[in-house]
Amino acid sequence: MKKGIHPKNYRPVAFKDMSNDDIFITRSTINAKDTIEIDGVTYPLVKLEISSTSHPFYTGKSKLVDTAGRVDKFMSRYGNRKRPS
Repeated sequence: MKKGIHPKNYRPVAFKDMSNDDIFITRSTINAKDTIEIDGVTYPLVKLEISSTSHPFYTGKSKLVDTAGRVDKFMSRYGNRKRPS
């Protein structure tokens, strides 16, 4: 293996799915602004909009995820138009 190409800040990081509050810990080099304490250990926290615990493909349930207001934006643009006769 080549030396000096691997990151130095590879550490445990907590990822939190904001749609169902599921938290999992894995090793990562991602920069995180927030921290969380789990079982007396403080981890960097990365907030996710969707993960395998909430994604419809893995859960088998259809769920509308509208975190950015996309539906409201669409309805305000095109929802109020009437069809021409």
